Amino acid sequence: MARATFIRAGQGAMGAGRERLAAAPDKGKDGGVRIGAVADDITGATDLCLMLAREGLRTVQVMGIPQPGTRLPDADAVVIALKSRSIPASEAVGMSCSAADALRAAGAEQILFKYCSTFDSTDQGNIGPVAAALMDLTGCPLTIACPAFPAAGRTTYKGHLFVGDTLLSDSPLKDHPLNPMRDSNLVRVLQRQTALPIGLVQIATIRRGVAALREEFAARQAAGERILIVDTLSDDDLRTIGAACEDMALVTGGSGIGLGLAANFIRSGKVRPQPIARRMRAPTGRPVVLAGSCSAATLGQIEAARSAGLPLLALDPEALAEGRQTPADIAAWAIAQPADHPPVIYSSAAPDTLRTVQDRLGRHQAGSLIEAVLAETARRLRDAGFSRFLIAGGETSGAVVAALDVTMLHIGPEIAPGVPWTRSATRPELALALKSGNFGGPDFFLRAWDLLEPEDV
Repeated sequence: MARATFIRAGQGAMGAGRERLAAAPDKGKDGGVRIGAVADDITGATDLCLMLAREGLRTVQVMGIPQPGTRLPDADAVVIALKSRSIPASEAVGMSCSAADALRAAGAEQILFKYCSTFDSTDQGNIGPVAAALMDLTGCPLTIACPAFPAAGRTTYKGHLFVGDTLLSDSPLKDHPLNPMRDSNLVRVLQRQTALPIGLVQIATIRRGVAALREEFAARQAAGERILIVDTLSDDDLRTIGAACEDMALVTGGSGIGLGLAANFIRSGKVRPQPIARRMRAPTGRPVVLAGSCSAATLGQIEAARSAGLPLLALDPEALAEGRQTPADIAAWAIAQPADHPPVIYSSAAPDTLRTVQDRLGRHQAGSLIEAVLAETARRLRDAGFSRFLIAGGETSGAVVAALDVTMLHIGPEIAPGVPWTRSATRPELALALKSGNFGGPDFFLRAWDLLEPEDV
């Protein structure tokens, strides 16, 4: 069966006037960036890096938009981590396009816009506006939206997103402090965010195979649809979808879609797969857990740490706002704990408690306060000899990484689906686990350390 052909950048009305932006250098099979990804938060970027590294791609995570003239690292995949998920849509569009421009200038053959596997967004964006802008930038007339990550229990069926066996709208994500998700129908959600026509490709079509899916994509493009939600129930579905997207200049989705996209470059011979390490040498130093997520998974991990006897300190937003609890106090408490027990510093709270705090301080003010305090606490702990940081929550991770002056990460072993250990590429060298709040089992805070070895071993 003949392969369906997608209009590439510079062809047709969508490509007119965009040839300079749309034309990425072709480095052939001798090296260069194959996949250039723009991720809307730090933990999501790390999640994607792990997926690509597991598939054999040399992968590096870069923090923030590279400065003009900056040379991106020599890798098969470069993932630029932004903090754009919950900011105004216009700002997210500008940041994402600048990041994509940097990746294309480095020779990226395909751009991936990575967002959360639970499609975290509001009716104003940011997924729809950013996807539309990147389609224009790359001259891509048709793309997909594939947030599913079956290994972490995120699947899509008849356009509805499930978390485990529960519809997204019935899951704990309905109480997300910044982006409450109360509609599981992704066609409806995305259509509220963009004027581009949204379609749905159901699982029966995907199970017919790559050629059939490519033909379906071509038919939908001819019918005027622009972004297609794709049903996904398994890793095999991700591989089928990824293969069908081989010729798309832009793909959007969660980290799971990286499974199929990476396979395209390996199958073509452009990438020689390399195995991912099972353990990581980490700088000698003390460990700490900083938890800013209020997800059900993180709350369970905190309780497991409490049951195991780890020292815990809860942050009090009102005391922080009034100066009765400070980063200096918090860091001093952590330093005073036994060196062989990672202290857990957390702001996580149940939904009812969280709403009460937000009502008093304001939703965004409360979140920004916690992020700033945990970031400054991390900086103080680093200066006191802490070198192993386990951070729960995307917003928290972004704030802490910035405070620690980390600009690039090398990917290490997988702790849990979607969460690897990483090592900073700059000094002082740090081991960092950046965990989406929803990821990991109850014992995550307890067993993550088992994958680290001191440098002198």
